[in-house]
Amino acid sequence: MHTLPFVIALIAAAILAPTTVRGLVAAGHTQPNYRGREVAFPLGTLVVAAALVAFIPLALAQQLGSGNVLAPDQATVALYVLGVALLGLLDDELGGTARGLRGHGEALLHGRLSTGGVKAVGSVALALLVLGDRGTSTGRYLLSVAVVVLATHLFNLLDLRPGRAVKAFVLLGAGLLVGTLNAQPLWPLGVFVAPVLVAGVYDLRERGMLGDTGSSLVGGLAGLWLVDSLSSTGQAIAVALLIIITLYGEIRSISSFVERTPGLRALDSWGRP
Repeated sequence: MHTLPFVIALIAAAILAPTTVRGLVAAGHTQPNYRGREVAFPLGTLVVAAALVAFIPLALAQQLGSGNVLAPDQATVALYVLGVALLGLLDDELGGTARGLRGHGEALLHGRLSTGGVKAVGSVALALLVLGDRGTSTGRYLLSVAVVVLATHLFNLLDLRPGRAVKAFVLLGAGLLVGTLNAQPLWPLGVFVAPVLVAGVYDLRERGMLGDTGSSLVGGLAGLWLVDSLSSTGQAIAVALLIIITLYGEIRSISSFVERTPGLRALDSWGRP
């Protein structure tokens, strides 16, 4: 039963994907990708739509059936994931030219509305809300919040090439599964992970772009997966790594680093047209 949310959401995403891509293009919701090709944007809306459609039969089965279809913390997970997706959509549709922590910080200092700043504050607020009442110490609570918020932001920085964010998510997930031998954290995430994989295929094939809507959602999933899989020590290490990679991405260029590294360059380009 734990795999049912993943399966239902996968079917929903596969059915909705072609229509969503065509609808975005027909409505003029496109953006040029790194090669200047106009593609459907933001494709993260597909993930949100598929997950919400999947919740209809899943919630009914939960209420009318055995009550073991959805994870106990499914509602709180959905609150964070859908919340950061909404904040990302706000940035996609209303965001200005400011980019990165420095750009959004300068905009706020000059009295200009920064949707990136709203997104950052909102992700912290959501993380504080959904990670409370877990019976953990204050230290671990704040550590978990840091992991989730930093992961959410980092995947925004990764989403600069087709398929990169989803590939990073799949590699992270594979590492967590192999390293912990625990698939339990996937139960509440599966209803979102399945459509992320479908959207990732379209993203990789340059038929759409996740946008901040999708990359924030993927980052939120990654952060929650890390929190539910790692010990306090593991989370502390994760925070350190996330800070290092984020600072590098803000100061230098992750894309340039990938291009200079043969193994990463091959992995990053695999599957693109």
